[in-house]
Amino acid sequence: MTANTATDKAPTVRRAKRKRKRQPAASQELPEQMAAPGPDEVTVPSNAATELLAYQGDLWRRGLRYLDTLRERADKMLEHEQAGKPPLLDFDYEMILDGRQLARPANYALLRITRVGDDCLEDCLDESKPPVMIIDPRAGHGPGIGGFKRDSEVGMALHLGHPVYFVIFFPEPVAGQTLEDVQHVLRRFVETLGERHPGKPPVLYGNCQAGWAIVLLSADCEGLVGPAVLNGSPLSYWSGESGVNPMRLAGGLLGGAWLTHLIADLGDGRFDGAHLAANFESLKPANTLWQKDYQLFADIDGQRERFLAFERWWAGFYTLSKEEITAIVENLFIGNKLERGELQICPGCTVDLKHIRNPLVIFASSGDNITPPHQALNWVPAVYPDTEALKAAGQRIIYLLNPHVGHLGIFVSAKVARLEHRAILESVGELNDLAPGLYEMKIDNPTGDPDCHKPQFQVHFEERRVEELDYPEQEPAFEQVKALSTHNVALYETFVGPWVRLFVTPWSAEALRQLHPARTSRLIFSERFAPWMGSVKWLAEIVETMPTPVDSNNPYRQWETLMSEAITSTLTLAGTSRDSVFEMVFKGLYGRRPAR
Repeated sequence: MTANTATDKAPTVRRAKRKRKRQPAASQELPEQMAAPGPDEVTVPSNAATELLAYQGDLWRRGLRYLDTLRERADKMLEHEQAGKPPLLDFDYEMILDGRQLARPANYALLRITRVGDDCLEDCLDESKPPVMIIDPRAGHGPGIGGFKRDSEVGMALHLGHPVYFVIFFPEPVAGQTLEDVQHVLRRFVETLGERHPGKPPVLYGNCQAGWAIVLLSADCEGLVGPAVLNGSPLSYWSGESGVNPMRLAGGLLGGAWLTHLIADLGDGRFDGAHLAANFESLKPANTLWQKDYQLFADIDGQRERFLAFERWWAGFYTLSKEEITAIVENLFIGNKLERGELQICPGCTVDLKHIRNPLVIFASSGDNITPPHQALNWVPAVYPDTEALKAAGQRIIYLLNPHVGHLGIFVSAKVARLEHRAILESVGELNDLAPGLYEMKIDNPTGDPDCHKPQFQVHFEERRVEELDYPEQEPAFEQVKALSTHNVALYETFVGPWVRLFVTPWSAEALRQLHPARTSRLIFSERFAPWMGSVKWLAEIVETMPTPVDSNNPYRQWETLMSEAITSTLTLAGTSRDSVFEMVFKGLYGRRPAR
């Protein structure tokens, strides 16, 4: 067994933040005294020269520290790669089972969380509670998003006394690895937990695409698993709202899954996760091209450590095998086969969601433009045509909706972890006592103050009807996309794919990976590639000791905020216009307007 030696960095970060005076980021609501005035409201005081000099000094200081932060991000990215990209968990762990050593191998491993900083878990574990097994998504990044800080899914489960296990995956897949291999390994993990905790079926926690794996396990492991929690998991990928969820149109606009086959072939049978990360970033050009960096620049003292911690995970790109990524795109994204009961995980083995008997908790957010509530919930009326059918099946489905948090916030927000995730975990014992049916989970009097002994809020379940999940029906246009994709993939694999695979070499595949813009845009700030960044580091250390930043009422700082808001608005409008054009093109190609 191996153990993680990660140190407890999170408290240090929080202490450092408290020592500094924070400046609100551009995207945050500004307090009244910092509200950005209109052009006619700014009054330059009589000491304008002094104000200008102070602002220029602060601009110079922030600029140097911003560049130094980008340098440190690049260096941490290289260090992480050289270390083999270990999981970024803020908890010590031991490896229980390595999926690469099983008879049917896959690049997964089962970890047991053993320690939080200096605190041994044996002092707070509640032996009467079932274990919690958390699975992170393979969506281009490495594992750890469910536990890379204390206020997280892992942290809340530990705080409530559950034995916690975490499923990780390694940077490279096993050669020829398939979804069937992955499911075989995950089932073995569930069986291992059954052996270690007899009579206590584990609570399965799946984030985003890991929700698919949880659903497949639930359908295949009846009686072996306890309640399953699906966080931002798109089980009905065709569903969505016109003008809000453009990603679901990508398959039709690109002509189907043939491009996925091509990229995987150019990668010598590997699909670079940097492509998936770039797709996510393209959804919000205003945030990707401006807001994220300006928030760091505007509040460099308060945002630096948070930015570096998140980017260390975001820039850790992992790969998938061609067999995995093409199966995901063809069956789940474009084919929508899981909801329709047509997904074959292996020859002769079709996944039927009606076979799921363990309670399901679906956590979605109206502010999530990647997995909106439509995609998280619309499979329910597709599988169970009415409430009576759901009750006759003996199933309990509970959903919890957040009004505003974004996709990643469902997994990484400390506020969400302290409230929604804690409430879910505190309520797992009640789920089996519910009568079959559909329920909405409500949280009353939330405080957000975690306390594993004295709950600070109340949770209740309000019965709903399946008929109330009245999302728009899926358009026949997506059926046309599915047919076109099948045709184009057949053409590619017959006439193009063999030639691509003939000329691709491991060297050319690695060169393409290293030259991906998601990597080069970060690594160009490393001292290894730009030696002059060493001088930036030296200057940043000097300016860090400069006096407190200029007051927020400085008119030049206010004009800077106004300019940032103008740039953000322009890029947001550009992104909205682009999405509108995509929808019009989709309508023109496939004859009917997408569901809205």
